[in-house]
Amino acid sequence: MRAADKLTEALGHLLYLASSNAGKLHEYRVLADAAGSDSAVALEPLSGFGSLPEFPEDAPTFAENALGKALYYSRGRNGLVFADDSGLVVPALGGAPGVHSARYAGPLATSAERIAKLLYELRQAKGAERRARFVCAIALAERGRAAAVMTDRVDGEILEEPRGVGGFGYDPVFYFPPLTKAFAELTASEKNEHSHRGKAFRKLLALLPAR
Repeated sequence: MRAADKLTEALGHLLYLASSNAGKLHEYRVLADAAGSDSAVALEPLSGFGSLPEFPEDAPTFAENALGKALYYSRGRNGLVFADDSGLVVPALGGAPGVHSARYAGPLATSAERIAKLLYELRQAKGAERRARFVCAIALAERGRAAAVMTDRVDGEILEEPRGVGGFGYDPVFYFPPLTKAFAELTASEKNEHSHRGKAFRKLLALLPAR
């Protein structure tokens, strides 16, 4: 019996993340541990991910990009593969950065440069014009066939300047009114509970049958 099969038998469900981002895998493992689901879940990186041609994330929605990645990377493989796409949506900017959140200031731009561009575009925005939301879509597939697509969001507003030192991406300028903090000021447990990624992933876990 392969090691992965033994892990599945011992822990329940084994999901492979279609990403080479070790930080993202760690975040999902923390979310799985914190979920307290009846379905025991083990998460592993998708083997050989880096050797495959990159999937072009050029669809107009987060859900289409997530599903496209999950289908693409699960073809010809055994096991459940999941992939995500997420980003920031600002209605006053016509939905930008949207699916281009990671490339908003150019493909090689830093998070600080993306934030600087966002704040410049919103320099004259006031009140409701600064409303924004984080959106996450997570798709699950098996051998090139879709199993599920889950989406969720968290609503807030864009600050006029960054706050906090935690998180990543646009977290320092995304203000979350229920906790009166920027996302970069949230504790790990607060972010797991309220984040778009955490909520979407818990929906996915809830679909898995109890083991």
